[in-house]
Amino acid sequence: MNYEVISVGPYEANCSVLWDDPAQAWIVDPGADSATILGLLEKRGLKAGLVVLTHCHFDHISALGDILAKYPVPVVMHQEDTGFAFSPMNAMPPYRLTRRPASLVADKKDGDILTCGGLSAKIICTPGHTPGGWCLYFEKEKLLVAGDTLFAGSVGRTDLPGGSWDTLEASLKKLKVLPDDTRVICGHGPQTTIGVEKRSNPYL
Repeated sequence: MNYEVISVGPYEANCSVLWDDPAQAWIVDPGADSATILGLLEKRGLKAGLVVLTHCHFDHISALGDILAKYPVPVVMHQEDTGFAFSPMNAMPPYRLTRRPASLVADKKDGDILTCGGLSAKIICTPGHTPGGWCLYFEKEKLLVAGDTLFAGSVGRTDLPGGSWDTLEASLKKLKVLPDDTRVICGHGPQTTIGVEKRSNPYL
């Protein structure tokens, strides 16, 4: 596996591009700056094969339309987040309203395996920050793409619509059982590992 993480938009959300087969790269959370994301693909000689949204918030999905205009690929997200994701309530300047894509796949559940381009990731549903938040666990590579569930030294906020601390707390317990050397790509900020967070994150 190869991957690059770029910080996009005013909220500096992390967009991850992961690939084995260059013709079928994964784009996770294209939140803004579509030209930068597409430029990375071009620079690395990649084509998109799949888009995955870890949750519904505008700072993680707002470049979706531009990405799909170039690569009309499946977009995978949890059903519980689809209503809010594409509603006018989920637009805040300079982020624009994201239209519901025709290629949306919203039938995946906890424990399902996503496969594309030689990569496989287990879906770990981690609601709490949003009702349909989830993480992608690439077990073979010991890599977790955590969205806004887990940050280095912190966790996702639960005071936004649909958030619940009790629900997030239960979700975090599912991440604590992963191997300590699992690398974590967070939704914002630096990368970390499960082991580091278990030792130093007060919320874990």
